[in-house]
Amino acid sequence: MTRKSTPPGIMNLSSRGRAPVSELAIAAPLPRDVSVSFEFFPPDSEKASEVLWSSIQRLAPLNPSYVSVTYGAGGTTRERTHNTVSRIRNETRLAPAAHLTCVGASRDEVDAVARQYWDAGVHHIVALRGDPPKGTDRYQPQKDGYAYAADLVAGLKRVADFQISVAAYPEAHPEAPSAAIDLDNLKRKIDAGATEAITQFFFNIDTYLRFLDRARAAGITVPIVPGILPVTNFRRVAEFSARCGAEIPTWMADLFAGLDDEPEARKLVAASLAAEQCRALSANGVNQFHFYTMNRADLCFAICHMLGVRPEPATKAA
Repeated sequence: MTRKSTPPGIMNLSSRGRAPVSELAIAAPLPRDVSVSFEFFPPDSEKASEVLWSSIQRLAPLNPSYVSVTYGAGGTTRERTHNTVSRIRNETRLAPAAHLTCVGASRDEVDAVARQYWDAGVHHIVALRGDPPKGTDRYQPQKDGYAYAADLVAGLKRVADFQISVAAYPEAHPEAPSAAIDLDNLKRKIDAGATEAITQFFFNIDTYLRFLDRARAAGITVPIVPGILPVTNFRRVAEFSARCGAEIPTWMADLFAGLDDEPEARKLVAASLAAEQCRALSANGVNQFHFYTMNRADLCFAICHMLGVRPEPATKAA
């Protein structure tokens, strides 16, 4: 009897003679305890406003823990941020969080804005140092303003008992002299009253997990929520990553290679990449995720679906 040979290059058994077992995180049972939050930026045109509100309506049924609205470099979107936060508060059931920075405003001005938010029922602030205004290379504290994020957190806590999120940098802030000094700065923000930290986006899972271990060893016990960026424009993300110190792995560049003129294919790759990233984090015990939506809902909705975060099923009328 002639034995049927296995074609060269195809292996159906492991090196130890066992059938191979999938180690894909995506193949694990759906997590049941995941919570998500979404970040948007304020629109600068009527068309952009339509896109934003379409995205908010699309993601609202996922019941995020909150949605945040960014604050432009140098405080350039202050009014638009305030208007967007107010509209979310007044026209939806979502819990809005407003970004506030140290840039371009005095302490009294920041405190006044914070009081307005509190009185309007917005009790969650994302407190950031902020980027330097356009035309300047390095951050310089304003003389009568809050110098750094830790100072801003302490000031906000004097205004009211806000829930306060701050930024964390798994690969260290690009201006930090060292990772250890950057972690000390995070600890100062937490000690000043911050209730959670949201990380800069990252793409290597181990980078976040090692950072989390170092933060816990430093006595930081608040939630450190991974910031997830679904990549729809790889070239733009690569440029931004170079400025903010986030590493782009070689394998990730290979996934997007040749897709500059293939937007639909990029979306498929982006969704697969972010879903696998989130499921791998979930397998390591992470159950909170903050999505940088770029005001686009489709990818975030799909990724959340693969995390088990889905709209409540509609109830049928009797």
